[in-house]
Amino acid sequence: MSAAIDVRGLRKSYGEKLVLDGIDLNVAEGTIFSLLGPNGAGKTTAVQILSTLVAADAGEIRVAGHDLHQSPEAVRAAIGVTGQFSAVDGLMTGRENLILMADLHHLGKQEARRRADELLEQFDLAEAGKKLASTYSGGMKRRLDLAMTLVGSPQIIFLDEPTTGLDPRSRHRMWTLIRELVAGGVTVLLTTQYLEEADQLADRIAVLDHGRLVAQGTAEELKRLAPGGHIRLRFTSPEEFTLAGQVLPTAVPNPEALVLQVPNDGSVHALRDLLARIDDASLEVDELTVHTPDLDDVFFAVTGQPKSEEVTAR
Repeated sequence: MSAAIDVRGLRKSYGEKLVLDGIDLNVAEGTIFSLLGPNGAGKTTAVQILSTLVAADAGEIRVAGHDLHQSPEAVRAAIGVTGQFSAVDGLMTGRENLILMADLHHLGKQEARRRADELLEQFDLAEAGKKLASTYSGGMKRRLDLAMTLVGSPQIIFLDEPTTGLDPRSRHRMWTLIRELVAGGVTVLLTTQYLEEADQLADRIAVLDHGRLVAQGTAEELKRLAPGGHIRLRFTSPEEFTLAGQVLPTAVPNPEALVLQVPNDGSVHALRDLLARIDDASLEVDELTVHTPDLDDVFFAVTGQPKSEEVTAR
């Protein structure tokens, strides 16, 4: 695939603070690429640079085939940006917000109204478009915000934490809209504080920590970097729990919960071997669950700290 975004050696400092330390990124056309990282990682700064809002100190950057340093106007014409905070004007209707954005893109009066109505329909806001945006729910405002980003039909969209603060239903609605955009040929680079979001949406994920790119790949590739795969065995009988501990000496016991955590890579072969040992010892296991490393484990492995949904990556 051709690269929608190609970055080599991106560096940025604020005074003595090094925010981005020579990172490389390659985002293929028509894909979703996610930037993740703990607080202070440099994630938002990277997006600000790629969207021409902040100047880089060093690095070669091409966006939509244009050199960002030499042709910033061409880059801006090819991209759309949805920030963390809504750009919606609450004193205008949804339709008026879209028409205003269309006017800024010099679409012309008739085309501006056609495009506004088209986007209202696409984002399930046709009825709401007649109402003041101040009356919208959080999910509706974020959909309108995204629709405003699309008025100029950008090739590449930067989404900075697009679902922060949304309820689960609104979040899943946004996920569907993002997938539909990519299916239509748009490239999306998103930042998110939700690990599940990156896991669900992103074709590739880059993990930033203290301004450095510490891991990059598909979700499955990143999960293979993390240790921690295991099988959890729960027992109802203390006697069975004690016997199982003798049969499975590598297991980590939790006597209070009557649970054994058996290190395991989650493969069919390893699971079959464990089940054979349980059967040979005639153990009565009440519950068996398989845990494979997830993106939480990846964060712990590559940054040295756990990543929870409450941590906002910057």
